[in-house]
Amino acid sequence: MIYTKNFNLLVSTPRYNEIEARAELWFTLLMCGDTYPIISSIHFPGLITALTYLSKKKIILKIRKITENNPNFFQFILKIVPIDFICETDTKTIKSLIEENYKDFIDRDETFRITLKRRHHEKIERTNFINVITEDIDNKVSLEMPDKIIRIEILGNICGISFLEKSDIIKLKQI
Repeated sequence: MIYTKNFNLLVSTPRYNEIEARAELWFTLLMCGDTYPIISSIHFPGLITALTYLSKKKIILKIRKITENNPNFFQFILKIVPIDFICETDTKTIKSLIEENYKDFIDRDETFRITLKRRHHEKIERTNFINVITEDIDNKVSLEMPDKIIRIEILGNICGISFLEKSDIIKLKQI
């Protein structure tokens, strides 16, 4: 099975502010120490992607520190979600990728939940999809207070998968 990896950050911005958000993200990643981040527009209004060669965890920590010191630092970026894996939007492929990797991110005694974000993919029915994806995961589910989150971002024919803690997502207050 081949997985492409052409972005590892998914960033949301208000619609029609994608160009400004790209510049803001590029500058921020330079501040974090990435000398050549690749920022891209995608075919979904309000979303851009980035490929950074630095550790996503370190980037998130540095950005969190920037926003703690200056809460108004970002003018166009609303949310930053680290992405661990990219694959085609195919239930079998997604299930296989999660089964192969979840034990590296979720300890045996930790709870989890699935967060599914679908954009332009009507074929995937939420409840059935989540049941199929989780049927072979041994950990307990906690929808309210999970230890870890498996986030699935469906972007048409591309799917981004993340194994996260709540603090791994940067969500900024909208002004």
